Parts: sequence; C-alpha cells; structure tokens
Amino acid sequence: MSLLLALNHVLNFAAPALAVAVLLVAFSHVFMRNMAKAKGWNAPIAINFVVGCVALAAGLVLLGRDGKMVTYAALVLACATSQWLVLRAWRG
Repeated sequence: MSLLLALNHVLNFAAPALAVAVLLVAFSHVFMRNMAKAKGWNAPIAINFVVGCVALAAGLVLLGRDGKMVTYAALVLACATSQWLVLRAWRG
C-alpha cells in the first residue's frame, strides 16, 4: 500500500468523527447558547474528535472491521457524553 493510499484510508476512517464533532458543537451553540458561548469552538471540536476517533478505533478492534452501525452508535454516544462533560451540562 502506498503512502497516499494509506493516508486516504486514515482520513476516511476519521471523517465521521470529525463530522460528528463539528455538527455537535455547532448545534450546541444553537440550542445551548449560554453554556456553549463560554467554551468557544476549537477545544470542544478537538476533544470530541479525539473521543470519536477512540470510539471508532475501539469498534474496529472489538468488531474486526470498520463501518458497523454499532460502532457509529458508540461514536455518537461517546461524543455526546464528552460534549455534555465539556459544557458541564449537569449543573444546569
């Protein structure tokens, strides 16, 4: 496998995590303005992206292949939990 092809595989593997991270932070700025305004954009996107990549990698290791719906459900659940923790939403 060439370097360019390997880079393509890695980027395609991480693309769902990036999309979920960006959309989650954008929607939190729309629906939870008071909490999300103080946190900014860059740090929550980066945190959610890393958490999402870990969830995707765990799904790949545990299930043996990429692209299972259970893995994507775990990605959404993990990113939602990390966003909840970043915003400290339990405080109301």
